[in-house]
Amino acid sequence: MASKRTTVRDLRRHNRSLLLSKLYFDGPLSRHELSQLTGLSAATVSNVTAELGEERLITEAGQVESDGGRPRVLLRVDPAYGHVAGVDIGETGVKVELFDLAMNRLATVDHPLPKAPDPATAVEQVTSGLREVFAGFEDASVLGVGIGVPGTVEQGERVLVHAPTVGWDAVPLVSLLQEAGVSLPLFVDNGAKTQGQAEMWFGAGRGARHAVIALIGSGVGAAVVTDGTTYRGSTSSAGEWGHTTIAYGGQQCRCGALGCLEAYIGAGGVLARYRKVRGKDVPGEDEQAQFAALLEAAPRSKTAAKVLDETAGYLGAGIANLINLFNPERIVIGGWAGSALGEQLLPRIRSVAGEHALRHPFSQTSIQLGSLGLDAVATGAATLPVADLLAQGATSKIAKPGAPNSDAA
Repeated sequence: MASKRTTVRDLRRHNRSLLLSKLYFDGPLSRHELSQLTGLSAATVSNVTAELGEERLITEAGQVESDGGRPRVLLRVDPAYGHVAGVDIGETGVKVELFDLAMNRLATVDHPLPKAPDPATAVEQVTSGLREVFAGFEDASVLGVGIGVPGTVEQGERVLVHAPTVGWDAVPLVSLLQEAGVSLPLFVDNGAKTQGQAEMWFGAGRGARHAVIALIGSGVGAAVVTDGTTYRGSTSSAGEWGHTTIAYGGQQCRCGALGCLEAYIGAGGVLARYRKVRGKDVPGEDEQAQFAALLEAAPRSKTAAKVLDETAGYLGAGIANLINLFNPERIVIGGWAGSALGEQLLPRIRSVAGEHALRHPFSQTSIQLGSLGLDAVATGAATLPVADLLAQGATSKIAKPGAPNSDAA
């Protein structure tokens, strides 16, 4: 098969993308440092950075002394170039956040959702949240909206969301949002994957090339990062760690199968086990409050302590499976339930993982908590339009504030 011929336009986009990405993740940097780090000639760096500066994508950020010459000017991506929005559609609520290009959070709103929300209700809450965070900002300054969802995302001419745990089957989320009046470029991905990208860019995964970022909340998922790239599989459903089998013929999962890991470490499964052995309801208005009550009861309740110890065991065994399958250098535990479990039981989780994983790969893997908290999914969703901007070298329509909007999902 003949290779595609590289055009001058392709080369220009590549050089812009390379320099813009290096400045975004490692800046501020001088032109001399950019040339050394990217392998591009000094002339190319000078020409491209001048172009990016004229477009207000990058700006000066002070000076640094050079060896025997004039001080070198430092450059960085300009946070004021534009804004991006991140949306976390969870099983119990919608979080919408607005960021500048440096991912400084400027506004955030939370809207509750009923259990197993229908797509129309979710779309209504997303559009309402976007209107609230955009108040006071010009539409032209928003580069795009990223959305994390609790299911797999089928990319194509129509973006379809498959989320059986909330009753969504091939939901055309992008089309529904556009019909509801959202005209900005839209990017949709699985929530575990957006959390994973956030932790890899800014959090506990930063610097790792091979990692697994686990999301444990009502549901359970993971982002598997291999050589710096999120593994997606043939139809982008890779990472459904919660629906791997931990106990043959075991507890029924919400997906309909028996023995899924989610049925044992997802918040709903843990609380169901606690209610059964406790013999009565768990105090609390919602799942998160009930989970907090379980954690608070553990120091004085043998029943609560036993349930949490079992949960740590299942989680540790599940992490051992990840270590044996993917040989990551780092495993990060996130999600609201995962963070709560880890804060109280991380040593136990690590111990069980060590008992079930192969000794050598386990010795090379660190297991730690995520550092971005409950905003990780929305933050990661907001990085989706940023990633497109960097990949395109800011040469596509999305990178031009004020240009006509298009569906970039």
